[in-house]
Amino acid sequence: MTGKSAISLWDASALERDIRAPLAVDAVVDVAIVGGGYTGLSSALHCAEKGLSTYVLESQQIGFGGSGRNCGFVNAALWLPPQQVREKLGEVYGPRFIKRFGLGPEVVYSLVEKHQMQCEAARVGTIHAAHSPAGFKELQDRHNEWQRLGEPVDLLSREQVSELIGTTSFFGGLVDQRAGMINPMGYCRGLARAAIGAGAKISTGVTATKLRKDGALWKVDTDQGTVTAKSVILGTNAYTDTLWPKLNRVFTKIHYFQLATKPLGPEAAHIFPQRQGLWDTGSIMFNLRRDAYDRLIIGSMGKVFGDPYSGLSQRWARKQLARIFPTLGPVEFEEAWHGQIAMTPDHLPRIYELEDNLFTAIGYNGRGITTGTLFGQTMSDLLTGMDRTDLPLPITALSTVPTAPIMSRVYQTAFTANQILKSI
Repeated sequence: MTGKSAISLWDASALERDIRAPLAVDAVVDVAIVGGGYTGLSSALHCAEKGLSTYVLESQQIGFGGSGRNCGFVNAALWLPPQQVREKLGEVYGPRFIKRFGLGPEVVYSLVEKHQMQCEAARVGTIHAAHSPAGFKELQDRHNEWQRLGEPVDLLSREQVSELIGTTSFFGGLVDQRAGMINPMGYCRGLARAAIGAGAKISTGVTATKLRKDGALWKVDTDQGTVTAKSVILGTNAYTDTLWPKLNRVFTKIHYFQLATKPLGPEAAHIFPQRQGLWDTGSIMFNLRRDAYDRLIIGSMGKVFGDPYSGLSQRWARKQLARIFPTLGPVEFEEAWHGQIAMTPDHLPRIYELEDNLFTAIGYNGRGITTGTLFGQTMSDLLTGMDRTDLPLPITALSTVPTAPIMSRVYQTAFTANQILKSI
């Protein structure tokens, strides 16, 4: 949290209006959706556009979870290189998944344009930067596969990538021309506005407390009433709770933190002159970008310790910026926050049909903007007669990760140690 109200820089700076509305009366609809993030709102928009009556229930505010807290990278693929995706999914689903998710940014930016969302959208590519010579070798292997697939992903030398970033600290990089940057909360609120415009209803501050069958229908009991629906979509991803048994045990929860500087002046004009953002090849991932107002946003895996003005995370961020941009000079920070990521054992998302007409897409592994948008679209297709063999992923049986709570603590310990070591 960053103060009494704003959950992130994006929450405080997004130009799209927040939407807050209680559950007025009990409702009967075609589709009830739990969760007001990318998945839930994309589902609502696409379901409403297909003529389904739709109701979104959000326990906090629009974009309260990962949708309002992430880095704002509109990426075209997973963390996994495409060859590993194909190996894990096979020759039917693998190439299909890679192709459809490669088009993810196009879907996002088309929605932004269609609905005139105010979200600082910039389709300028993203940079996967090599933190070491070994990291550059990994990027070369990825580039070879992207070239084989005919995708617009460019491999840059150390000198070339230095021009895009404004530093010689990295050993080269991949630039994915399909991708870009966005204000993630602005996009989330834009989806909400578009969904309402298409006929969907949205209520915030409404907690779903129980799911129960009533003949062929579903009852979603909340702390303010009941919504009855033919179908239910759970769009909660890393913020999944105990509403459905064991669903919050199918992934390992990790945290990711961000700090934002105050807007910088001309002295920062050489940093990301085209306003791409980067993430690196390190085992504990690091990200960096410059937003539309010339703030630098820097982050890594783990929780925020302290606030924008003092504490471990602020020291870490200050140290990293001084290392990467030694001529920048001292900076002041104005926001600090963290969110949750749902990591699956194979780093692939899942589609579950938990019971008849009860669906969820989950386990986005830190790629929420495109993944949530695409799976929302997929949910609407499923509910309107899509041939299931045409899904980007097969529907699988729910399988828990017994070690998830332990591994979550192990990861957090490692991430905290990383902050300590790199702030010295």
